[in-house]
Amino acid sequence: MYDNLNNYKVFYNVAKYRSLSKAAEKLFISQPAISKSLAKLEEGLETKLFERTSKGVALTQEGEVLYKHIETAFENIAKGEDEIKKINEFGIGQLRIGVSTSLCKHILLDYLKGFITENPHIKVIIDCHSTINTIKLLQNDKIDIGLICETDIPKGYEYKKLQDIHDIFVASDSYIDNLHLREKDDMENAESPYFFAGNLTSFIPEEESKPEFKLSIKEILEKSNLMLLEPNNLTRTHIDSYLAEEGIYPNQVLEINNMDLLIDFAAIGMGVASIVREFATDYLESGQIIELPLENEVKKRTVGFIYPNGKIKHTALEKFIDYCTVS
Repeated sequence: MYDNLNNYKVFYNVAKYRSLSKAAEKLFISQPAISKSLAKLEEGLETKLFERTSKGVALTQEGEVLYKHIETAFENIAKGEDEIKKINEFGIGQLRIGVSTSLCKHILLDYLKGFITENPHIKVIIDCHSTINTIKLLQNDKIDIGLICETDIPKGYEYKKLQDIHDIFVASDSYIDNLHLREKDDMENAESPYFFAGNLTSFIPEEESKPEFKLSIKEILEKSNLMLLEPNNLTRTHIDSYLAEEGIYPNQVLEINNMDLLIDFAAIGMGVASIVREFATDYLESGQIIELPLENEVKKRTVGFIYPNGKIKHTALEKFIDYCTVS
Protein backbone atom coordinates (compact mmCIF):
# COMPACT_ATOMS: atom_id res chain seq x y z
CA MET A 1 0.00 0.00 0.00
CA TYR A 2 1.36 3.40 -0.96
CA ASP A 3 0.81 5.83 1.92
CA ASN A 4 2.24 9.19 0.86
CA LEU A 5 -0.78 11.41 1.57
CA ASN A 6 0.77 14.50 0.00
CA ASN A 7 1.03 12.70 -3.33
CA TYR A 8 -2.58 11.54 -3.01
CA LYS A 9 -3.63 15.12 -2.30
CA VAL A 10 -1.87 16.25 -5.48
CA PHE A 11 -3.52 13.43 -7.46
CA TYR A 12 -6.96 14.38 -6.06
CA ASN A 13 -6.65 18.01 -7.12
CA VAL A 14 -5.26 17.24 -10.58
CA ALA A 15 -8.04 14.69 -11.16
CA LYS A 16 -10.68 17.10 -9.85
CA TYR A 17 -9.66 20.04 -12.06
CA ARG A 18 -8.22 17.98 -14.95
CA SER A 19 -5.34 20.44 -14.99
CA LEU A 20 -1.81 20.50 -13.54
CA SER A 21 -1.69 24.30 -13.53
CA LYS A 22 -5.06 24.61 -11.74
CA ALA A 23 -3.98 22.04 -9.14
CA ALA A 24 -0.72 23.90 -8.62
CA GLU A 25 -2.68 27.11 -8.06
CA LYS A 26 -5.02 25.51 -5.50
CA LEU A 27 -2.15 23.85 -3.61
CA PHE A 28 0.19 26.86 -3.76
CA ILE A 29 3.04 24.83 -5.26
CA SER A 30 4.83 24.88 -8.62
CA GLN A 31 3.69 22.90 -11.63
CA PRO A 32 7.00 20.96 -11.76
CA ALA A 33 6.37 19.92 -8.16
CA ILE A 34 2.94 18.67 -9.22
CA SER A 35 4.46 16.59 -12.04
CA LYS A 36 7.13 15.18 -9.70
CA SER A 37 4.53 14.16 -7.11
CA LEU A 38 2.38 12.40 -9.71
CA ALA A 39 5.39 10.56 -11.05
CA LYS A 40 6.21 9.26 -7.55
CA LEU A 41 2.62 8.12 -7.06
CA GLU A 42 2.52 6.28 -10.39
CA GLU A 43 5.86 4.69 -9.60
CA GLY A 44 4.67 3.52 -6.21
CA LEU A 45 1.41 2.12 -7.62
CA GLU A 46 3.18 0.76 -10.72
CA THR A 47 0.49 2.10 -13.02
CA LYS A 48 -0.23 5.12 -15.23
CA LEU A 49 -2.88 7.42 -13.79
CA PHE A 50 -3.14 10.26 -16.35
CA GLU A 51 -3.01 10.79 -20.11
CA ARG A 52 -2.13 14.24 -21.45
CA THR A 53 -4.72 15.85 -23.76
CA SER A 54 -4.99 19.09 -25.66
CA LYS A 55 -7.19 20.47 -22.89
CA GLY A 56 -5.03 19.27 -20.01
CA VAL A 57 -5.01 15.76 -18.56
CA ALA A 58 -7.44 12.87 -18.48
CA LEU A 59 -7.64 9.93 -16.06
CA THR A 60 -6.75 6.46 -17.27
CA GLN A 61 -9.06 3.60 -16.36
CA GLU A 62 -6.86 2.84 -13.35
CA GLY A 63 -6.85 6.54 -12.48
CA GLU A 64 -10.67 6.63 -12.51
CA VAL A 65 -10.80 3.71 -10.07
CA LEU A 66 -8.35 5.41 -7.71
CA TYR A 67 -10.07 8.80 -7.96
CA LYS A 68 -13.43 7.29 -7.06
CA HIS A 69 -12.04 6.18 -3.69
CA ILE A 70 -9.76 9.16 -3.13
CA GLU A 71 -12.62 11.60 -3.79
CA THR A 72 -14.76 10.02 -1.05
CA ALA A 73 -11.85 10.06 1.40
CA PHE A 74 -11.00 13.73 0.87
CA GLU A 75 -14.66 14.79 0.97
CA ASN A 76 -15.04 13.02 4.33
CA ILE A 77 -11.92 14.76 5.62
CA ALA A 78 -13.40 18.10 4.54
CA LYS A 79 -16.70 17.30 6.30
CA GLY A 80 -14.81 16.37 9.44
CA GLU A 81 -12.91 19.65 9.38
CA ASP A 82 -16.17 21.57 8.89
CA GLU A 83 -17.79 19.83 11.87
CA ILE A 84 -14.81 20.64 14.08
CA LYS A 85 -15.03 24.29 13.03
CA LYS A 86 -18.75 24.38 13.83
CA ILE A 87 -18.15 22.82 17.24
CA ASN A 88 -15.53 25.43 18.04
CA GLU A 89 -17.48 28.36 16.62
CA PHE A 90 -21.07 27.53 17.55
CA GLY A 91 -20.88 24.87 20.26
CA ILE A 92 -22.26 22.17 17.98
CA GLY A 93 -21.55 18.68 19.25
CA GLN A 94 -22.97 15.45 20.67
CA LEU A 95 -23.69 14.51 24.27
CA ARG A 96 -24.47 10.94 25.39
CA ILE A 97 -26.17 10.72 28.80
CA GLY A 98 -26.85 7.56 30.80
CA VAL A 99 -29.68 7.72 33.35
CA SER A 100 -32.44 5.60 34.87
CA THR A 101 -36.01 6.12 33.66
CA SER A 102 -37.11 7.64 36.98
CA LEU A 103 -34.16 10.01 37.31
CA CYS A 104 -34.62 11.04 33.69
CA LYS A 105 -38.32 11.86 34.11
CA HIS A 106 -38.22 13.53 37.52
CA ILE A 107 -34.83 15.29 37.52
CA LEU A 108 -32.97 15.30 34.20
CA LEU A 109 -35.81 16.51 31.96
CA ASP A 110 -36.05 19.90 33.67
CA TYR A 111 -32.33 20.51 33.09
CA LEU A 112 -32.44 19.20 29.51
CA LYS A 113 -35.29 21.51 28.56
CA GLY A 114 -33.32 24.64 29.39
CA PHE A 115 -30.00 23.27 28.15
CA ILE A 116 -31.37 22.35 24.72
CA THR A 117 -33.05 25.75 24.42
CA GLU A 118 -29.70 27.44 25.03
CA ASN A 119 -27.71 24.94 22.92
CA PRO A 120 -29.95 23.86 20.02
CA HIS A 121 -26.99 22.66 17.94
CA ILE A 122 -25.89 20.01 20.46
CA LYS A 123 -27.28 16.56 19.74
CA VAL A 124 -28.35 14.85 22.98
CA ILE A 125 -28.64 11.06 23.19
CA ILE A 126 -30.32 9.48 26.25
CA ASP A 127 -29.51 5.88 27.25
CA CYS A 128 -31.81 4.65 30.05
CA HIS A 129 -30.28 2.15 32.47
CA SER A 130 -29.93 1.52 36.19
CA THR A 131 -27.16 3.29 38.09
CA ILE A 132 -25.01 0.14 38.05
CA ASN A 133 -25.34 -0.29 34.30
CA THR A 134 -24.87 3.44 33.68
CA ILE A 135 -21.47 3.25 35.37
CA LYS A 136 -20.55 0.25 33.20
CA LEU A 137 -21.53 2.15 30.04
CA LEU A 138 -19.36 5.06 31.14
CA GLN A 139 -16.40 2.77 31.76
CA ASN A 140 -16.85 1.26 28.28
CA ASP A 141 -16.97 4.75 26.72
CA LYS A 142 -20.54 4.22 25.52
CA ILE A 143 -21.74 7.44 27.19
CA ASP A 144 -20.11 10.74 28.14
CA ILE A 145 -21.81 11.32 31.49
CA GLY A 146 -24.26 9.57 33.81
CA LEU A 147 -26.90 10.82 36.26
CA ILE A 148 -26.91 8.34 39.14
CA CYS A 149 -27.82 7.80 42.77
CA GLU A 150 -24.72 8.19 44.91
CA THR A 151 -22.73 4.98 45.28
CA ASP A 152 -19.11 3.84 45.30
CA ILE A 153 -17.43 5.76 42.48
CA PRO A 154 -14.81 3.87 40.43
CA LYS A 155 -11.27 5.22 40.38
CA GLY A 156 -10.74 7.74 37.61
CA TYR A 157 -14.25 9.18 37.75
CA GLU A 158 -15.69 12.25 39.42
CA TYR A 159 -19.07 12.55 41.15
CA LYS A 160 -20.75 15.95 41.38
CA LYS A 161 -23.82 16.19 43.64
CA LEU A 162 -26.93 17.67 42.07
CA GLN A 163 -29.57 17.33 44.82
CA ASP A 164 -30.77 15.31 47.83
CA ILE A 165 -33.54 12.74 47.59
CA HIS A 166 -35.59 11.15 50.39
CA ASP A 167 -36.98 7.61 50.47
CA ILE A 168 -40.41 7.36 52.09
CA PHE A 169 -43.32 4.92 52.42
CA VAL A 170 -46.71 5.93 51.05
CA ALA A 171 -50.22 4.56 50.64
CA SER A 172 -53.73 5.79 50.00
CA ASP A 173 -55.86 6.84 52.99
CA SER A 174 -58.41 4.18 52.15
CA TYR A 175 -55.82 1.40 52.06
CA ILE A 176 -54.54 2.28 55.54
CA ASP A 177 -58.09 2.52 56.93
CA ASN A 178 -58.99 -0.86 55.46
CA LEU A 179 -55.78 -2.40 56.78
CA HIS A 180 -56.64 -1.23 60.32
CA LEU A 181 -60.16 -2.72 60.02
CA ARG A 182 -58.89 -5.99 58.56
CA GLU A 183 -56.34 -6.54 61.30
CA LYS A 184 -58.86 -5.56 63.98
CA ASP A 185 -61.36 -8.11 62.68
CA ASP A 186 -58.70 -10.81 62.46
CA MET A 187 -57.61 -10.14 66.02
CA GLU A 188 -61.13 -10.14 67.42
CA ASN A 189 -62.02 -13.34 65.61
CA ALA A 190 -58.86 -14.99 66.90
CA GLU A 191 -59.62 -13.97 70.51
CA SER A 192 -63.33 -15.07 70.32
CA PRO A 193 -65.54 -12.10 71.27
CA TYR A 194 -67.98 -14.14 73.42
CA PHE A 195 -67.83 -15.53 76.97
CA PHE A 196 -69.96 -18.19 78.77
CA ALA A 197 -72.24 -16.81 81.54
CA GLY A 198 -72.94 -19.26 84.40
CA ASN A 199 -75.20 -22.10 83.36
CA LEU A 200 -76.62 -20.19 80.41
CA THR A 201 -76.55 -22.10 77.18
CA SER A 202 -76.27 -18.94 75.07
CA PHE A 203 -73.24 -16.67 74.48
CA ILE A 204 -73.43 -12.98 75.35
CA PRO A 205 -71.40 -10.37 73.40
CA GLU A 206 -68.60 -8.62 75.30
CA GLU A 207 -69.10 -4.90 76.02
CA GLU A 208 -67.62 -2.75 73.35
CA SER A 209 -65.54 -0.44 75.52
CA LYS A 210 -62.12 -1.03 73.94
CA PRO A 211 -60.06 1.95 72.69
CA GLU A 212 -59.84 2.63 68.94
CA PHE A 213 -57.68 0.00 67.26
CA LYS A 214 -54.65 1.33 65.34
CA LEU A 215 -51.64 -0.47 63.91
CA SER A 216 -48.17 0.94 64.53
CA ILE A 217 -46.04 1.99 61.52
CA LYS A 218 -43.91 -1.11 62.04
CA GLU A 219 -47.04 -3.29 61.98
CA ILE A 220 -48.33 -1.52 58.87
CA LEU A 221 -45.10 -2.21 57.00
CA GLU A 222 -45.07 -5.84 58.13
CA LYS A 223 -48.76 -6.64 57.53
CA SER A 224 -49.41 -4.62 54.37
CA ASN A 225 -48.81 -5.53 50.77
CA LEU A 226 -45.38 -3.83 50.68
CA MET A 227 -44.41 -2.75 47.17
CA LEU A 228 -40.68 -2.36 46.47
CA LEU A 229 -38.39 -2.05 43.48
CA GLU A 230 -36.83 -5.26 42.24
CA PRO A 231 -33.60 -6.58 43.82
CA ASN A 232 -30.13 -5.66 42.45
CA ASN A 233 -31.14 -2.01 42.46
CA LEU A 234 -29.42 0.65 44.60
CA THR A 235 -32.75 1.97 45.90
CA ARG A 236 -33.94 -1.52 46.85
CA THR A 237 -30.63 -2.24 48.61
CA HIS A 238 -30.99 1.03 50.54
CA ILE A 239 -34.54 0.18 51.65
CA ASP A 240 -33.68 -3.42 52.55
CA SER A 241 -30.90 -2.11 54.80
CA TYR A 242 -33.30 0.30 56.48
CA LEU A 243 -35.92 -2.39 57.14
CA ALA A 244 -33.29 -4.71 58.61
CA GLU A 245 -31.87 -1.97 60.86
CA GLU A 246 -35.36 -1.14 62.15
CA GLY A 247 -36.23 -4.81 62.72
CA ILE A 248 -39.08 -4.69 60.22
CA TYR A 249 -39.86 -7.99 58.49
CA PRO A 250 -42.57 -7.68 55.80
CA ASN A 251 -44.90 -10.66 55.38
CA GLN A 252 -45.82 -9.86 51.78
CA VAL A 253 -43.64 -8.06 49.21
CA LEU A 254 -44.65 -7.13 45.68
CA GLU A 255 -41.63 -6.34 43.48
CA ILE A 256 -41.98 -3.85 40.63
CA ASN A 257 -39.31 -2.59 38.22
CA ASN A 258 -40.49 1.01 37.89
CA MET A 259 -40.79 3.79 40.49
CA ASP A 260 -43.69 5.50 38.70
CA LEU A 261 -45.71 2.27 38.82
CA LEU A 262 -45.06 2.03 42.55
CA ILE A 263 -46.55 5.50 42.98
CA ASP A 264 -49.56 4.70 40.77
CA PHE A 265 -50.23 1.39 42.51
CA ALA A 266 -50.13 3.07 45.91
CA ALA A 267 -52.57 5.73 44.68
CA ILE A 268 -55.18 3.13 43.64
CA GLY A 269 -54.93 1.32 46.97
CA MET A 270 -52.84 -1.75 46.10
CA GLY A 271 -50.61 -1.43 49.15
CA VAL A 272 -47.81 0.51 50.78
CA ALA A 273 -45.01 1.60 48.41
CA SER A 274 -41.41 2.61 48.97
CA ILE A 275 -40.80 5.66 46.77
CA VAL A 276 -38.70 8.81 46.51
CA ARG A 277 -40.58 11.82 47.89
CA GLU A 278 -39.25 14.16 45.20
CA PHE A 279 -40.74 11.91 42.49
CA ALA A 280 -44.30 12.09 43.85
CA THR A 281 -44.87 15.70 44.93
CA ASP A 282 -48.06 16.07 42.84
CA TYR A 283 -49.57 12.90 44.32
CA LEU A 284 -48.71 13.93 47.87
CA GLU A 285 -49.97 17.49 47.50
CA SER A 286 -53.26 16.32 45.95
CA GLY A 287 -53.81 13.75 48.70
CA GLN A 288 -53.88 10.77 46.36
CA ILE A 289 -51.25 9.22 48.61
CA ILE A 290 -50.08 10.00 52.15
CA GLU A 291 -46.61 9.67 53.61
CA LEU A 292 -46.34 7.29 56.57
CA PRO A 293 -44.71 9.02 59.57
CA LEU A 294 -41.62 6.93 60.36
CA GLU A 295 -40.14 6.91 63.85
CA ASN A 296 -36.70 6.91 62.24
CA GLU A 297 -36.52 8.35 58.74
CA VAL A 298 -34.69 6.55 55.95
CA LYS A 299 -31.23 8.07 55.52
CA LYS A 300 -31.31 10.63 52.71
CA ARG A 301 -29.31 10.06 49.54
CA THR A 302 -27.93 12.25 46.77
CA VAL A 303 -28.26 12.27 43.01
CA GLY A 304 -25.44 13.56 40.88
CA PHE A 305 -23.38 13.35 37.72
CA ILE A 306 -20.53 10.92 37.16
CA TYR A 307 -17.96 11.52 34.42
CA PRO A 308 -14.29 10.82 33.69
CA ASN A 309 -11.90 12.70 35.94
CA GLY A 310 -8.71 14.33 34.69
CA LYS A 311 -9.53 13.92 31.02
CA ILE A 312 -10.07 16.81 28.64
CA LYS A 313 -13.83 17.19 28.32
CA HIS A 314 -15.30 18.02 24.95
CA THR A 315 -17.22 21.27 24.59
CA ALA A 316 -20.74 19.79 24.82
CA LEU A 317 -19.96 17.91 28.06
CA GLU A 318 -18.34 20.96 29.65
CA LYS A 319 -21.31 23.13 28.75
CA PHE A 320 -23.80 20.60 30.13
CA ILE A 321 -22.00 20.15 33.47
CA ASP A 322 -21.66 23.91 33.90
CA TYR A 323 -25.33 24.50 33.03
CA CYS A 324 -26.69 21.87 35.44
CA THR A 325 -24.44 22.65 38.40
CA VAL A 326 -24.82 26.42 38.14
CA SER A 327 -28.56 26.55 37.33
